[in-house]
Amino acid sequence: MKNGLYSIHVSLQDGRVGKGSGVIVFRDGKIVGGDAYLFYTGTYTVKDDTFKGEVLVQRHTTPRDDDNPLFGGPAPVGIGVSGTFTGTRASMTGTALVGKHSQIFGATLHRLADID
Repeated sequence: MKNGLYSIHVSLQDGRVGKGSGVIVFRDGKIVGGDAYLFYTGTYTVKDDTFKGEVLVQRHTTPRDDDNPLFGGPAPVGIGVSGTFTGTRASMTGTALVGKHSQIFGATLHRLADID
């Protein structure tokens, strides 16, 4: 995974409905990012053209009106992720443990900017 700022677009799988988007930085084994309600921190490792990692998602702003962030409860949510990448794109799957329930999702990432 090349160091950089990526857009991330998430869709729930397993018959569940939900989508989310944000930005995420991959840099030297560390992950940080966020969207309007959540922020993400974690770590990852790379082997050939694949990566895997762990991310903690936490809410920074209470949703308003009918907004419903994918993993946006008041408690932090741990997520295991894995994926493949090319020079400018990545595809990722993950499982989030939300309370006692697992949520499986897929995500696409597009590199927006390089980071040294």
